[in-house]
Amino acid sequence: MDSAVNNIVSASLAMQQAQVAQQAQLTVFKDALDGQAAQVAALMETISLEPQLATSGSVGTLINTSA
Repeated sequence: MDSAVNNIVSASLAMQQAQVAQQAQLTVFKDALDGQAAQVAALMETISLEPQLATSGSVGTLINTSA
């Protein structure tokens, strides 16, 4: 009976250690996601909603309307 109790205690400690490790991994994962969300938000702020048209050069500045 003593070995059964030792086995149960050992299994319980192993599960607690696994839970702590999973919590640490989840915290790191959430921090990484928060960092990526901040980077995407900063990138989205730099994008303008108005399309930027060409103002110089031969591509996109001339339209042939007589065709």
